[in-house]
Amino acid sequence: AGHCTPSRPSRRLSSSQPEGESGGSPDETPFANLDHRRSDRAGFPEAVFGGKTPSQLRSILQSMTDNVNTRIESAREGGDTTVSEISTAIIATRVDKETYEAVVSEGPLEGGTVEYHETARIISVKADAVDDNRHVIESSSGRPSVVVACAGTTDLPVAEEAALTLSLCGIRVERVYDCGVAGLHRIIGSLPRLRDPAVGCVIVCAGMDGALPSVVGGLVDVPTVACPTSVGYGASFNGVASLLTMLNSCSPGVSVVNIDNGFGAAVFALKVVNAAAGKR
Repeated sequence: AGHCTPSRPSRRLSSSQPEGESGGSPDETPFANLDHRRSDRAGFPEAVFGGKTPSQLRSILQSMTDNVNTRIESAREGGDTTVSEISTAIIATRVDKETYEAVVSEGPLEGGTVEYHETARIISVKADAVDDNRHVIESSSGRPSVVVACAGTTDLPVAEEAALTLSLCGIRVERVYDCGVAGLHRIIGSLPRLRDPAVGCVIVCAGMDGALPSVVGGLVDVPTVACPTSVGYGASFNGVASLLTMLNSCSPGVSVVNIDNGFGAAVFALKVVNAAAGKR
């Protein structure tokens, strides 16, 4: 049996740099304690949730960009290490266009290129070191793909949040949009894409009655992630009705995330395809 001091588990479980490893480390600011090692522990890097001030967002994104550049450069100089493509994703979710414009008005980020994805309400940053050092970045291309389906066009912001999150991690995404149960032939017509052998997980976003994930879950043999949206008339209760429908699905193997949580659905799907590819 080994020996362990009481303080060691605390250090190992904290966001601090694991013992004996090199690379990024957490970065504290007066308003944020960033977890730059999260992708090593949990398989997906920390993302920024909107609602912060433009100055706070910019500062956090700059720290994340610096960290990704540092990790890639360390891997290049070390010669025998690689950086996961997933860990290079720099994402801020639920950012409206006005906030994005305020962020970029403060000046460009150093060492990275900022892009705004209006439908998904996401800011992404590509660290400069990524393109010049592909040889030390472990590609996500060997993982299964993910289908993101949504019932109606009004579900697109949530569906695109999921699809874009996966794409920024290098995961192949197949979009199947506006295929709700009011026109059942639409989802039936998409079965070849849903059942493609390359697909490892399906995300289904739906509001109103929230019936689509049950239909899809009964037609595919891979995990189905149901994401209720806040779309619908009065008795939809801002997505509660579709949430309850999905929680009560009679199709086994359907998991459910929170209302409008496309990001959470994407991270769940990412963990599914990581496990399927043996990348844990």
